[in-house]
Amino acid sequence: METIKKESESFSEKESLQVIKEMINVSKSKLRKDGILFILWGWIFVINYFFLNYLTSIIRMPYLVMDIVHALRIILPLVGLAYSGYYIFQQRKKVKTYIGISLRYVWISLFICLSLVNMIQFNVLHSINFELQHPIFMVFIAFAITVTGGILRYNLIIIGGVIFALLAYTSSYFELQEQLLLESIAWLIAFVIPGHILYANRKK
Repeated sequence: METIKKESESFSEKESLQVIKEMINVSKSKLRKDGILFILWGWIFVINYFFLNYLTSIIRMPYLVMDIVHALRIILPLVGLAYSGYYIFQQRKKVKTYIGISLRYVWISLFICLSLVNMIQFNVLHSINFELQHPIFMVFIAFAITVTGGILRYNLIIIGGVIFALLAYTSSYFELQEQLLLESIAWLIAFVIPGHILYANRKK
């Protein structure tokens, strides 16, 4: 009787591990297709921080160009939000897993935390200190990236998250202008490059 019970427990453990592996594989497959969102938001922030903020702070631009720059700073994130909403809406009826749902909560929580950081900073300092804001934001984003990679056992994303965190700490030694440069590099390494690799492997 005890032997049957042990075999049953062993089989149950094996079944559980197999289910977990299958869930991870399904989530990885979906992540490869979702690589388009990594590419989208990665390029939006690279363009925003490097071209629309860093370069315009070191190169004197004509008024007409600056008007376009100011408009793009608003338009690009709105385009990203619109496409992300459309993409998520299109994907809503496809395969869902507990891992996928967990990741959704990670990134929703990230957005809420970033908003709270601004609110707390304003309550304490009565203003937004952008030189403090950017490194803190980067730490939270690095955490979300690393957790995502850890849940999915995806080393490429984990490495991106670690580099993002290191650049967050490094940026705290610099003024805002240099922070924007470092942050654009962080988005390129942690989002754009993995996004293109994931999307290129989506059919495998």
